[in-house]
Amino acid sequence: MATRERPGDRGAADARRLALELGHEIRRTRQRIGMSVAETATHAGMSRSQLSRLERGALSAPTVQQLSRASRAVGLRASVRLYPEGPPVHDRASLAVLARFTNVLAAPVRLTREVGLPIPGDLRAWDARIHDGNATASIECEGKLEDVQAVSRRIALKLRDDPEAGAVILLVNRTERNRRVLFEHREALRAQFPLDGAAILRDLRAGRVPRASGLLLL
Repeated sequence: MATRERPGDRGAADARRLALELGHEIRRTRQRIGMSVAETATHAGMSRSQLSRLERGALSAPTVQQLSRASRAVGLRASVRLYPEGPPVHDRASLAVLARFTNVLAAPVRLTREVGLPIPGDLRAWDARIHDGNATASIECEGKLEDVQAVSRRIALKLRDDPEAGAVILLVNRTERNRRVLFEHREALRAQFPLDGAAILRDLRAGRVPRASGLLLL
């Protein structure tokens, strides 16, 4: 029987591949600029054996520090970026608020979850999208608001890149902390999300998708 691969297993494979690629790049650069293993190891503060194994991808579980030190020794700077892959992992609060949102929708409004942006290779997605036959709105869920400006920029970029997005409803979990955060920042978000929760709920319960963007604590 096949064993289902866990995310941690895929992460371990990513780490091996990344270490191998970086090690090979360090070796190619060292050879191109004419540095010896011994000289490079001295600059990196590593043993010759350790550096040699790192370059070959034979060093067991190389650390970020080891890769960064060896990179700097040959005039490179190591950099790692994170990219979304597959369906996003939501916290329980976001899933719960989306479930509550679904319960307030009245026909003919219909909801579709996880709607990707219409750009080949772009892994970003809206948490949901609603339609009523005439209008469309995209839904972005926040279980715990941390950086309101970052949320605003993220949504603005999605809107820029998705001509099918329609209005946007920023759906926020109703907690005391989130209420305080939004109380402080509501007016700064007014131009981007003009509708308040009462107006949004009134439309949804009447079977209409709001024609303007808004912010809903639920």
